Parts: sequence; C-alpha cells; structure tokens
Amino acid sequence: MSSTPSAPSASPSGAATLHTVRIWDLPTRLFHWMLAAAVTALAITGQVGGNALFWHMRLGLLVMTLLVFRLLWGLVGGRWSRFASFVRWPGTVWRYLRGPHRSDDHFEVGHNPLGAFSVLAMIALLAAQVATGLVADDEIATTGPLNRFVANATGLAATGWHKGWGKWGLAALVVLHLVAIGVYRWRGVNLVKPMISGDKLLPGAVPPSTDSAATRILAVLLLASCGAGAVWIARLGG
Repeated sequence: MSSTPSAPSASPSGAATLHTVRIWDLPTRLFHWMLAAAVTALAITGQVGGNALFWHMRLGLLVMTLLVFRLLWGLVGGRWSRFASFVRWPGTVWRYLRGPHRSDDHFEVGHNPLGAFSVLAMIALLAAQVATGLVADDEIATTGPLNRFVANATGLAATGWHKGWGKWGLAALVVLHLVAIGVYRWRGVNLVKPMISGDKLLPGAVPPSTDSAATRILAVLLLASCGAGAVWIARLGG
C-alpha cells in the first residue's frame, strides 16, 4: 500500500483542507494488536495458574520478541513510529502544554508528548515484567529460563515483583490507556481507527510514514531475528 497522501478534500467548514496521510505503517499496527492480545492472554494464564503457566511463559517470550522488535523499529520504522518523532525534549513538552504550537510541531499526528510518556512507561514496565519472569521461581514447578543464572534470593525477589507491583502497575497503565482512548473519542478524536487502517485525516502538509514492500520485508526480518533470540534464551533453561 502506498504511503503517499491522497488528494486533498475540503472540510465541511471550508476552514481547512484535509489529507489522508499514512501515519502508522503495517508493522507498527500489527505490533500493537499482537502485543494487546499477548498481554491479555498473559493476564488470563497468569491468573489461572497451574498448567496454564506453560503458555504464560511462552507468551512472555512472545512479548519479549515484540518489545525488542519495537525498540528496533523505533529507530528504522516509519516516520511516526520512530522515537525521534514523539519523544520530546522538556522544552517542547512545555510548549505543548502551554501553547501556542508551531506549524511544524505535529503534536497530534502520532503520539503527542504526553502520550509518549504512556508509551515509554508501558514499554519499560513490560520489559521489567519480562525480565523478572525470565528469572522467576514460584517454588512449586515453574522457573524462568534464566533462573539458574541468578541467586535464589534474586529469583524470589523477581517473582515477588512480577506477581505484585509489576502486575498491578501494568494493569493500571492499561486502564489509563483505555480511559485516554475513551476521553479522546468523547472529544471527537478516534485513536483506534488509524491504528487499524494506518491512515488519518490531517490538515496542512504532514509528511507520511513510509509503508512500502521493502520496509515490510525489513520488519519481517527484524521480527524473525528477535524471535530467534527469544528461542535461544528459552533453551538456556535446559
């Protein structure tokens, strides 16, 4: 699918001209929905326990694969998926909060400066959950693949975090994310639709994200490499 903006269309008020712009490339969209599904499944299998922990551990490795992929894609992916497009300096965040905005700020195109904090917090907390899961020990029948490389006390402390503060902190972030989506929808901004279609109607000259066959092939290669790394880590547990 081409990432070139479509022909402009006048808004009903005639005050602005809107263009359909490719904001979220296909790899970013697939990452988003795969991560949402994996985290949901993790919450369910972790709560059920027992034999479901077999799938819980493997879903954790999937999340690790997705996170590493997203970190790499944040450097080489489509324009608005790159960290450089939404991780802002404090001065820029302050300008966003107090206004007025410059025409080249593009705060509302992808992640705005406040939304960026939510994205980074989600990645950081998921990474902490993956890391603690890798060395966890439930003292019953399940241990992480890297547990044998840490002291017993470290494994138990990691398990405590994983089942306690980490789990509830992640749940709070997910709820906050859903509330933000609802608030924006109430204000007339649909954040879900662009993450499905990849496109957004925007005024002015907004540069699109590249979403070509070449970038999608690159994404597949990166994801495969990340998956291979996750399999290697899993096998370290014997």
